[in-house]
Amino acid sequence: MNFIKYKWFYFLISGIVIVPGLFSLVFWGLKPSIDFTGGTLLELEFTNAVSDKPTSQRGELSAVSGTLKELKIDSYSIQSSGEKRILIKTKPIGREEVTSIIGTLAKKVEEKPAELRFDTVGPTLGKELIQKTILAVILAAGFILLYVWRQFKDPMFGICAILAMFHDSLVLLGIFSLLGHFKGVEVDTLYVTAVLTILSFSVHDTVVVYDRIRESQKKFFKVPFTDLVNKAITETLTRSINNSMTIILMLIALYLLGGETTKWFVFALLVGTISGTYSSTFTAAPLLVVWNSLRKRK
Repeated sequence: MNFIKYKWFYFLISGIVIVPGLFSLVFWGLKPSIDFTGGTLLELEFTNAVSDKPTSQRGELSAVSGTLKELKIDSYSIQSSGEKRILIKTKPIGREEVTSIIGTLAKKVEEKPAELRFDTVGPTLGKELIQKTILAVILAAGFILLYVWRQFKDPMFGICAILAMFHDSLVLLGIFSLLGHFKGVEVDTLYVTAVLTILSFSVHDTVVVYDRIRESQKKFFKVPFTDLVNKAITETLTRSINNSMTIILMLIALYLLGGETTKWFVFALLVGTISGTYSSTFTAAPLLVVWNSLRKRK
């Protein structure tokens, strides 16, 4: 099958996925968690519910909301993090406020919830984390560019690999920007870990395709470059899909059965794995053909 024949169709698919995300990033941005903005993370666990109080998790969430309003603690979010657990995110508060929250809540639900986690991140640390995250992405992109360039002895391979990598980054950033705006999904340090992991996975798959192109160039140096790229895609496509499916199936199981705290981290890995598999074959390789065609024209 001539895959390269439909290269502009592949670019169109990428554009359809990326453009809404770019629009969301420009106008709404990402919704940062307290890891970046600074704040307090408090996780409580309930053992049981009394008969004269709501027995559902929704009722417990209402009790927590009322407690925070009563104590005048604003700018918070409350969510279930397990069958009997509640995760509270507020502006930075101290141990005294946490004690007041637990004490007031105990009176409302007639039981004292157990404190599972209490973490406070200052705004200075949050700002520093943003800077280090951006620096990590830039360094990763730079090192990957130089490595691929050196291994294949042609800047065309390195730059196209980086463009495919940024393709996956934009897909992941755009989807989480949309989720943050419409679903309130926040990005945290686990999300950063997922992004950096996906960058390496994407380039790994791309290098496999590029390596097959390089081998074919040595053996069939008279064959047109487009045919060599198509040959490489045909030879590696099944392997890439099979390899990715083992990861995708595992991530789906982890997403469905895992805890609330790792749910969006797993989802980010899942989106990145699918995007990386696609871009390695249908973005990185066609970009080489376009680049080579422009080089010949010049």
